[in-house]
Amino acid sequence: MAQTFTKQSISHETTQKMITAAVAKAQELGVPQVVAILDESGLLKAFCRMDGAALVSIEVAQNKAYTALFGMPSRDFYNFIKDDPALLVGVPHIPRIAIFGGGLPIKVGDKVVGGIGVSGGTVEQDVACAQAGLDAPKVE
Repeated sequence: MAQTFTKQSISHETTQKMITAAVAKAQELGVPQVVAILDESGLLKAFCRMDGAALVSIEVAQNKAYTALFGMPSRDFYNFIKDDPALLVGVPHIPRIAIFGGGLPIKVGDKVVGGIGVSGGTVEQDVACAQAGLDAPKVE
């Protein structure tokens, strides 16, 4: 039996490209955003709070990214749990779960290597900025 294992994580270089692309999209949309990227363990890897972005968006962006570590967009999490009464009742008691749009998993192949979360605009704006970040380095 192996005593250790290897896991994949998003690189610093990739996170910086993602932050730049998400911020550029936010500027294009004219909305100040918070962009947070977490590694596969849920720890903050990269972060940007644009001038004028709301303080509450700092925590919300990180929570969206954390939720995406489950391997699905944060906006899909509700549909994943809605038919399971125990999960539906239990999830509000789990810190860092956000069930609205703006969080996307970062995958390499079938492995989740991180999550990106964006907060500060409408759900549609947050998703668009997160997607722009995800698309920047051509991460699948």
